[in-house]
Amino acid sequence: MIKAVIFDMDGLIIDSEEISYACYNSLLEKENLTLSKELYTQFLGKSVENGFHLIEDNYHIHIDVEKALIEFKDIMQKMVEERGVPLKDGLIELLDYLQDNNYKTIIATSSNLTRVHQLLDNEIFSRFDDIICGDEVTNGKPNPEIFLKACEKLNVHPNEALVLEDSEAGIQAAYGASIPVICIPDMKYPEQPYLDMTTDILKSLKQVIDYLKESAV
Repeated sequence: MIKAVIFDMDGLIIDSEEISYACYNSLLEKENLTLSKELYTQFLGKSVENGFHLIEDNYHIHIDVEKALIEFKDIMQKMVEERGVPLKDGLIELLDYLQDNNYKTIIATSSNLTRVHQLLDNEIFSRFDDIICGDEVTNGKPNPEIFLKACEKLNVHPNEALVLEDSEAGIQAAYGASIPVICIPDMKYPEQPYLDMTTDILKSLKQVIDYLKESAV
């Protein structure tokens, strides 16, 4: 029986991946480089720090990651102030359903807490019972650690939880934790090996309500 729902953040709760992609490219302009969307799909579900390491490996350049993280945060803040960060379709309806039916909820994100507060409205943030961030774990996604610790925080067994993800790294992490995972694809539709790890593929968060109703029967 499902007692808790674990939410990824970027690309799942909020439509933030395009903003993050623009931030990386803004920083790469000084190197006369443009981050391809094909490479960026490898960043999905991972921390910004890991994103910079992937850039180093693929473009064979050195990045002062500590400095780049500060610049990334500043650029992100300006973009968020200018554009805002839209919520994903069906989020409010799903959160209402979960609250009305006494499900526990937690955000499990590779981002640090500062970035979470930067991107998530306090009203939305307060709708969740807890949060676990990338800087609270030793190994990020696709390692299952973050989802296992999310279960510990909510005091539920992995087979009593459900993970909602959009990225291949997140799917693999949930699968490794033996937690059922539903994928709502964002920038990249999962490749077949990751599709095989999922319980279902849905088009929006609102469809998760029907899944939970059927699971409760």
